[in-house]
Amino acid sequence: MIEARAFWTTAPGVGELRSETLGDPAPGQVLVRTLASGVSRGTEALVFAGRVPDSQHAAMRAPLMGGDFPFPVKYGYSAVGVADGQRVFVLHPHQDSFRAPANMCIPVPGGVPTQRAVLAANMETALNLAWDAAPLPAERVLVIGAGVVGLLAASLLARIPAAQVTVVDTNPARAALARQFGCDFAFPDAAPGDQELIVHASASEAGLRLALDRAAFEARIVEASWYGDAAPTVPLGEAFHSRRLRLVATQVGAVATPMRGRRSHAERLAIALELLDDARYDALLDGPTRFEDMPEAMPRILAPGGLCHVITYGTE
Repeated sequence: MIEARAFWTTAPGVGELRSETLGDPAPGQVLVRTLASGVSRGTEALVFAGRVPDSQHAAMRAPLMGGDFPFPVKYGYSAVGVADGQRVFVLHPHQDSFRAPANMCIPVPGGVPTQRAVLAANMETALNLAWDAAPLPAERVLVIGAGVVGLLAASLLARIPAAQVTVVDTNPARAALARQFGCDFAFPDAAPGDQELIVHASASEAGLRLALDRAAFEARIVEASWYGDAAPTVPLGEAFHSRRLRLVATQVGAVATPMRGRRSHAERLAIALELLDDARYDALLDGPTRFEDMPEAMPRILAPGGLCHVITYGTE
């Protein structure tokens, strides 16, 4: 038997560390000793605030979470640890040690440092988004929202030959981040128009309205935001029909249609980890914060304006 500790959200804005006993491993399971985990701000902020709608309780379950929505719940999906002497990434909540199916433990490439590897879940989302977006060479691309997923998506789309990618955000500090990934930057009121592919990742009604306003004829708008229990109002009665716009939902729970049946969830996650072999992505990390300090630190970690906050669990 092994004693472990995990972070649980127990009420709106309240978390605590709880102990649990890890029993004997089931067939196919391995023991993982956690080195670091990442806080995915957008989703985890909604979970921490108790804002997961009743209708989405089943859809929002993370693969290895504990408890049930709204509370108490053990939630998270960006853990990096050691299993059988190898560094692995696992879609597991914040916990200092845990058992997991061996087939869910994806090896971390040697060139990817442990703390950067916690971005794998967000990179997997960005990769799936890029598959849904089906970008074309030389397209004019607008990414609205320079959070972690928005910047990761922009970094992938900027690799398309001759693509002109502009990142839009209200935070001037995001300009340097956008440019280091080969993208232009603009504030919302200066966002260019006539854009052929638009990724909306700001999780705001204003951002989605901007996407509709800046879209070119027959443009594709890929909606990457999740609004929780909010209900944004958008002007679908203006030029939406005359410009024949396409509004496409993207979500990481299913492999994007163009690659479904071609890549499994595990293969997609392995690709995401390989893509992180790039030191520029270190700029998307905040922190770190010690695991022991999570209950007091979570309100600060989840405050607006942060990136991917790293939780550490001692030395490697």
